[in-house]
Amino acid sequence: MSLYNIEESILFEDDCLLVCYKCPGVAVQTAKVGVMDMESMIKNYLSKKSGLGKPPYLAVVHRLDQPVEGVMVFAKTPHAARELNRQLTQGKMGKEYLAVTMGIPPEKTGILENELVKDGRNNVSRVVSEKTSDSKHAVLEYEVMETKEGKALVRIMLKTGRHHQIRVQMANIGCPLLGDKKYNASLIEDKGTTFPALCASRLCFFHPKTGKPMEFTMIPKGEGFIL
Repeated sequence: MSLYNIEESILFEDDCLLVCYKCPGVAVQTAKVGVMDMESMIKNYLSKKSGLGKPPYLAVVHRLDQPVEGVMVFAKTPHAARELNRQLTQGKMGKEYLAVTMGIPPEKTGILENELVKDGRNNVSRVVSEKTSDSKHAVLEYEVMETKEGKALVRIMLKTGRHHQIRVQMANIGCPLLGDKKYNASLIEDKGTTFPALCASRLCFFHPKTGKPMEFTMIPKGEGFIL
């Protein structure tokens, strides 16, 4: 992907891990031949940097949906991968998002809890009224930061990591994300946006080798974030 310079997107790098910005529209991983993704671009960068000519070790610790922008961390060693995955599964890796919604949430702050069912064939999820054998419990907290002309800038703290969780849960309360054609298709006011206005704006964890707290924040770059 010639328009995407991975070196300019790196926020931090050492011998254990690499933290970078993922722009909207780029997949974290892909099975399509000839299509560059974050994993491939970072591996190419590390291989070129080392000069060894062999594929370097790189582990995907967490994912962002292809249309979503934001901060990501990748592990460069098996130990770092194990430790970061442990933090992720134990809820010790903090992730916050910024989103712009079409519609203003009913409360300034709130907690959304739903049962979600994933439809893998159509790559969508939906809220169901009660727990089923296929559903997964989804929890997020939100805070309305700013409102203007029926739109809201919302800070979201994920407590679980479900498929399309933020997009589905916000749409379920009548506040679908600006630009989200998958869950916001009936709205015409956002037809000029390309991607959902959703950014993984804050990522914090403990360094897998030193234990030092690490925190990375960023301001969304998408056009939908200008209220």
